[in-house]
Amino acid sequence: MYLSESIASIKEKLNAININELPEFIESLKNDKRMGAVKLAQTAQKKYDSYTAEMERLKALSYYENLCRKNGFSLIAGIDEVGRGPLAGPVVTAAVILNKNAMIEGVNDSKKVPAAKREKLYDIIINEAVAYSFGVVSSDEIDEINILQATYKAMRQAISGLGIKPDYILADAVTIPKIDIPQQGIIKGDAKSISIGAASIIAKVYRDRMMEKYAEIYPEYGFAKHKGYGTAAHIAALK
Repeated sequence: MYLSESIASIKEKLNAININELPEFIESLKNDKRMGAVKLAQTAQKKYDSYTAEMERLKALSYYENLCRKNGFSLIAGIDEVGRGPLAGPVVTAAVILNKNAMIEGVNDSKKVPAAKREKLYDIIINEAVAYSFGVVSSDEIDEINILQATYKAMRQAISGLGIKPDYILADAVTIPKIDIPQQGIIKGDAKSISIGAASIIAKVYRDRMMEKYAEIYPEYGFAKHKGYGTAAHIAALK
């Protein structure tokens, strides 16, 4: 198919091609013995193999959501928190209801996703979500009611802010008290559920942006870098 075309032209087509068209692209190059064409076919194969592996990972990550749907639930909210470990700043939660066919590449436990990738995923998640919401409890209230109760409160805020009431909740590790919605706590849920993973990413980005704003008000603490966690630099600043 491409034997009459230059390698540069074939490369341009590879860069522009839809991922689902790669198998046909690879097949069309199988009889092209030019070294440049062979390398492009190899590049295309690696790209497609990476894509199919990611789709399989996301299918596995949708296990709990699919199980919920088999049991008659349709509006499934994943919920997670960030900020239970820092020495400063609020605890933030996010609740996300994803479309049942959502396959957002790169969604995972936010701790496993680089910061730049989290920023990109934040926009994708909130644009593709059926509904999303955040809950925020301040450091003053954390000191008053303790971090666990503050986390529960922030989770309830996120759930009530969704606008659409979910009929099932998947939470990272905890069972949320004082809610009337069926739920399941999943240990390490942010790495096992696509909904919880999505929630962990947008909660992390949301809180990081808050801490960056605090850094402008209190530049001496270095919040923009450590986000309130107990790094050596943060502890030195506190002392």
